[in-house]
Amino acid sequence: MAGDVDLARIGFLLSDRNRAAMLLLLLDGRPQPVSALMAEVGISASLASTHLRKLKDGGLVVVEVSGRQRLYRLASPVADAIEGLLLLAPPGPANSLRQATRGRKLREARVCYDHLAGSVGVAINDAFLAKGFLIEDHDSYGVSAKGHAELAVHGIDVDGLRGRARPLARPCMDWSERRHHLAGSLGAAVKSRLLELGWIDLLEASRAVDLTEAGRRELREWLGVDPA
Repeated sequence: MAGDVDLARIGFLLSDRNRAAMLLLLLDGRPQPVSALMAEVGISASLASTHLRKLKDGGLVVVEVSGRQRLYRLASPVADAIEGLLLLAPPGPANSLRQATRGRKLREARVCYDHLAGSVGVAINDAFLAKGFLIEDHDSYGVSAKGHAELAVHGIDVDGLRGRARPLARPCMDWSERRHHLAGSLGAAVKSRLLELGWIDLLEASRAVDLTEAGRRELREWLGVDPA
């Protein structure tokens, strides 16, 4: 007979800084091999494998086999849980210029599993609301006729996103801005389209996103978003 939930077990898995760093790296939604995770965290392959085995046994990550590689990604409900915990986590110290630069980039633009977060993501969400593309509806967003038309011009088929298991559009609280960015299938489609257009670039082994010069110019012209 099962008892109450074992929340302490999850706390144990998150209590190790190396495991926590791996989970944060996987928060961008891209499956990663052990080599990328160990290099980013700065530990040996054997130690990285030990940590990943614990995370897998605890249900926080899953393994995909691609050819001869084993790739790790977050289990489906884990990204939202981690984003929620980030709202409670204090900022870590930046002990080097590299860490300070990384922190600045993460706060400007980053991937929150499969949608865009940071000040850029929040600014896009604000602009969609201000221009009437999105309509607030309790804990979700509706897409207006104006929004359908405007997003279609930019290569995003809203109707094609409907009927999926996940919500079409919903607000997601941004841990660095303490305001909402856009999540749901529409949030993922917007991020993917910005990537296709060359307005953003994904950085290797990082959740941070580079906003290109073209992206800065086009977002300013389209939405009045000024990332500066």
